[in-house]
Parts: sequence; C-alpha cells; structure tokens
Amino acid sequence: MRLSELGEPGLLAELERRGLARGIEHDAASLADGVVVTQDALVEGVHFRLDWTTWRELGFKAAAVNLSDLAASGAEPEALLVTLGAPAETELDDLLELYAGMNEPGVPVVGGDTTRADTIFLAVTAIGRSERVPGRAGARPGELLVVTGPLGAAGAAFREERHARPPLRLQEGRRLALVAGALTDISDGLAVDAAHIAERSGCRLEIDLERVPLADGATVRDLGFGEDYELLAATPDPLGFSVIGRCDEGSGVEIHLRGNRVALTGWDHFGGRGAGDLH
Repeated sequence: MRLSELGEPGLLAELERRGLARGIEHDAASLADGVVVTQDALVEGVHFRLDWTTWRELGFKAAAVNLSDLAASGAEPEALLVTLGAPAETELDDLLELYAGMNEPGVPVVGGDTTRADTIFLAVTAIGRSERVPGRAGARPGELLVVTGPLGAAGAAFREERHARPPLRLQEGRRLALVAGALTDISDGLAVDAAHIAERSGCRLEIDLERVPLADGATVRDLGFGEDYELLAATPDPLGFSVIGRCDEGSGVEIHLRGNRVALTGWDHFGGRGAGDLH
C-alpha cells in the first residue's frame, strides 16, 4: 500500500500497531520531569514558497509551528534545535535573516545541523516543560469546545498567493492546560484536528460553524485549509475563549452550518490538501 492511499493517520496507526512507535498520538512527546519535545519540518514547495514569503518570515514560521505544539502541551519553551538543508549557492545574508526570524519568539536556538540539499528544508525541534499536558485523549461529554483565536487566515492568505504569519499562543496554552480535558493546535484543519480529539477521547465533538471566529478575509471554506495554529480545547471552563461547540456521547465529529450538517476537509501530508472543500 502506498502512502497516498494510507495517509498520515494510517501511517501513524500502522507504526503503533507494529510496535515501531509509541506515544505519538499527541502534539508533543511528554518525557520525565515535565520535559516536552516536539519536531516539525518545513519543505520548500510543500510547506512554503520563497516567492510568497521573506526569509525572516520563513524563520519565524519554522519556530512558531513548533512552539504551537508546545502551546498545545501547556509548556514553557526552553530551546530550539534546527536542522537546515540548503543549496550551496544560498546567500549568507538570506540565512542570517532566516535565523533572525527563528529568534523572534525569544526562544534560543542552541544547536542542530546543516546539510547540502537541492531545496530549502527546515526541521526544528522545540523543547519545553509543562506541569500538565492534557493531550488529545481526555475530552469528556459535557465539556465545551473552545478556540483561542480567529481561524481561516492561512487559507485566505493562500488564495492571495502569500503565507500567513502564525500566532503564538503559549500563554493561552498554559492557561488552558490547567483545566482542559483535551488540547491540540489546529494545524491540519478544524475538522481533522477535532477528529483527533474525538478518536482518542472516545466521544463525539459537535461544532457549529456559525460560532467559529473568522480571520479577516476568511470564509468558512478556509477552515479546512489548516495552518491556523490556534488552539482547540475541550474544557469544562471556557476561560473567556470563543465557544464553538461541545463534547457529547458517541464518536466522530459533527459539523453544522445554519442547522445543516456539512463535511469539512483538511490537510493530509500524503493524500494532499482538501483546500477547504465544503459540501
């Protein structure tokens, strides 16, 4: 079976089934003494285009998407490790801008690796500490679904042939981690990331799209694009964040728009992007 048929969730499930990986169901790995570790990669032509962004903004995004996983773990970040692949003819000034962007969030780059490559790629490992990591498996019926900010900015930017700047929700993540039953970031699309919580928690998530805050220029269709990097939580206390639905008995995710049930797609790394298809 090819990856295009299996998809990312299928690959991860197969690795777990065969005992080749464990504890990979959450945004980050929880280790001893509250240490939390995550890693994300950005590949030119897959995650970004250099004619749609600046080197500095690319560096910020590389840091931010990893810090988003720490935010979803309620963690305080401590350090970044960066692996850079680049063509030999890449200009030094461009790479200095890239690393300046990675340093913008204020988390130090303490090591990593460099290698020659045909295109630019970045693999960033973020390390932090958390007193409590809710994960995706603790949502319970009766809890409310909340998001930490407006969604759809990345999809709207894509339609304008540019990349959106990810938000940093570290403080919000630490607040939610104290009370939330489940917590994740929205990187693959609202429906896809909600489904991760529903599957791991063994409950049904109900979402009302009319209650979802939209970013400037975004439409409901953009909610399927992903890369919003806001946080989605199932919590008994909304803490003032936007309530977009609830957890109930059952399984799966039900999404409604003006009283009608709809399907919202998302991103799969091997199957492709659903481009916010709503039907």
